[in-house]
Amino acid sequence: MVLIEILKAVILGIVEGITEWLPISSTGHMILVEEFIQLNASPLFKEMFFVVIQLGAIMAVVILYFYRLNPFSSQKSAEEKRDTMAIWYKVIVGVLPAAVLGYLFDDWLNDNFYNYQTVALMLVLYGILFIVIENRNQGRPSRINDIKEMTYKTAFLIGMFQVLSLIPGTSRSGATILGAIILGSSRTLAAEYSFFLSIPVMFGASALKLAKFGFSFTGLELTILLTGMIVAFVVSILAIRFLLGYIKTNDFKAFGWYRIGLGLLVISYFAIWG
Repeated sequence: MVLIEILKAVILGIVEGITEWLPISSTGHMILVEEFIQLNASPLFKEMFFVVIQLGAIMAVVILYFYRLNPFSSQKSAEEKRDTMAIWYKVIVGVLPAAVLGYLFDDWLNDNFYNYQTVALMLVLYGILFIVIENRNQGRPSRINDIKEMTYKTAFLIGMFQVLSLIPGTSRSGATILGAIILGSSRTLAAEYSFFLSIPVMFGASALKLAKFGFSFTGLELTILLTGMIVAFVVSILAIRFLLGYIKTNDFKAFGWYRIGLGLLVISYFAIWG
C-alpha cells in the first residue's frame, strides 16, 4: 500500500518535472495521468500536493541559476550586483499582471474552464501558434538576446502574455515563451525568462496552499509529498538542461506538433471513454 502510493508520487513527480518547463502544458498531462493514477489521499491533500510539488521543480531553477540570480554574491562586482538586481526588477514587473489577475479570477477560471474540452482546445491552438510563429520568424534575427537588452515595457508585455496561462491547458512556459519570441526575444532568452518568472509565482502559490492545508501531515502524506518534490527536482534539472540544449539548434515547432497530438489524444480519450 505505502509502496504503491510512493510509486504514484514518483510518476507524478516525473510528469511535473518534465511538463513544468517544456511548453507542452502540465495541466493537459495531469488530466490524463489522473485518469489512471489516483493518490489514496484526502481531496484537500491532493489539491495541496499538485501545487506544492512545484517547489521541487522550482528549486531546480534556483540551483541552476543561483550565481546568476544572487545579487549578494561576494564574487560579483558592484556593477554585476546592479545587473542582477535589474533581473529581479524585470521579473517582478513581468509577474505582476498574472499575479493580480490570477488572484482576482483564478478560482472563477478554474471553475468554468478546468475541463478536458478547454484544455484540449488550448493544447491544439497554442500548438498551431508555435508552428505559425516559428515559420514567420524563420531566418529573422532576434532583437533581444540578453536580459540586459530587455526593457521594462517588454518585461511587462511578456507578463501580459503569461496571463493567458490562467486558462487551463495553455502552459505558463508556453505562453511566456511565445510572447517573448513575438516581442523579439531569442529562444534562449525567452526560455530563461520564463524560468525566472516561475520563481515568485510558484513560491507564492505553494505558500498559499501550505497555509490553507496546514502543517499537520501524517507520515504517509509527508512521504508522498517529499517523494514527489525530490523527483520533480531531479527531473526538472534534466528537463531544463535538455530544453536549453535543444533550442540552441532547433526551434519550438516540435513542441507545437506534440501539443496538437496531445490535444487530439485528450479529445479522443474522453469522447470514447468519457
